[in-house]
Amino acid sequence: MKTFLNDNFFLNNSTAEWLYHDVVKSLPIIDFHNHLSPKDIADNTQFENFTQAWLTDDHYKWRAMRALGIDEEYITGSASDEDKFIAWSSCVPHLFRNPLYHWTHLELKRYFDVHDLLSEETGRKIYRQVNCFLSTKKFSVRELLKKMKVQVLCTTDDPLDTLIYHDQILLDKQIDIQVRPTFRPDKAINVHDENHFRNYIREIEVESNESISSLDHYLVFLKSRHDYFHEKGCRLSDHGLSVFSYINNNKLIASSTFAKLLEEEKVSKKSKNQLQGFLLYTIASWNYEKEWVQQFHIGALRNNSTRLLEKLGLDAGSDSIGGFDHAVSISKFIDSLDKNDTLTKSILYNLNPVDNSIFTTMAGNFNSGYNNEIIKIGAPWWYLDQYHGIKEQINAISAFGILSNFIGMVTDSRSFFSFSRHEYFRRILCQVIADDVENGLIPYDKDLLIELVEGISYKNAKKFLSF
Repeated sequence: MKTFLNDNFFLNNSTAEWLYHDVVKSLPIIDFHNHLSPKDIADNTQFENFTQAWLTDDHYKWRAMRALGIDEEYITGSASDEDKFIAWSSCVPHLFRNPLYHWTHLELKRYFDVHDLLSEETGRKIYRQVNCFLSTKKFSVRELLKKMKVQVLCTTDDPLDTLIYHDQILLDKQIDIQVRPTFRPDKAINVHDENHFRNYIREIEVESNESISSLDHYLVFLKSRHDYFHEKGCRLSDHGLSVFSYINNNKLIASSTFAKLLEEEKVSKKSKNQLQGFLLYTIASWNYEKEWVQQFHIGALRNNSTRLLEKLGLDAGSDSIGGFDHAVSISKFIDSLDKNDTLTKSILYNLNPVDNSIFTTMAGNFNSGYNNEIIKIGAPWWYLDQYHGIKEQINAISAFGILSNFIGMVTDSRSFFSFSRHEYFRRILCQVIADDVENGLIPYDKDLLIELVEGISYKNAKKFLSF
């Protein structure tokens, strides 16, 4: 019987052990999509306690706690931080085969050298032990990033963000990690939620001291923010979509719909789709002009619980996998960019595992001799960043694309303790490749194997993103 989370967990033969321990374990991390706070990096935050560092804004843990009957008072409510931690600790023993069980103990081991299993019985001891670590400078935010060999980190930022903390980071000579903003205009193009969209327009008017009275005025403002982000070192955009709304690139129809939304007139779903598609297409054309990489996170059915949305707002833990039909809409959108010679490097993230083959084959439709896969399949995202999801993603890319071009893992996290997910991914990758070697499906050519796993774990992302 193997020991839980031993040095060779996920590694089931000597080839896997060699690939992980000798080849990829020590590689730096390029985390090109996460939701970390640039303010915490600029301020070199030291968390007051482990609950604030580990449980705040973690909707993965919130969902598990609710499913196990924990009262909201101990999740997002006013209970003390220690009591919230104990409530979470009581849940952990019931999470076998859920990735949270592995992540929880992996993070305790890698960051704090804590090997005890977390439970209600051990919770207070571990809480106080970790809090002692967090009180020292060796566990400030920047030191945590250094500990995990993070080389590049790309945050997720609204177009209205001043990026003041990115400025501070850039000027701070003690920070040797690249921290870049990412242009995330979801609020700017989400015309389906009419009230939120109009509130966003009003927010723009307050911030810019200008009146947004037409689509042209709106595009001028968005373009100015896109330019501003570029000046501040941004080289990626990111878009969270349930589905692509692209119908056609008709500005007259888009302008009419925009005006009706401002006047609070009734607008059909088709017209909203057309406006959203037009805005997305326009931003994609700006991405091409600046040679940015654009990311599309597609397939979430968000805010299913009105109760939680009204009480806690967005990202409360009531989002799920959507059962959408993506193929035609993705094809039309990408093809419209491709035929107009405005298709820039793109990354597609799918959320529904049944769509792996659709997304992977779609990504291969638009390549040409002058690029090395202009469209990449992104990391296993959200509900898929677990053992089976990662293996299925690797298998789909292997079967329908070019595995050696894969750009690897991201954390997609709000926690500075999530970088061990890169280790989690790398171990699974090495196991998958090594199993094929051991079964005679891949030759035992050390040079080719090193090139493959190093590329997927680190080098491919560095090259594709030009970091």
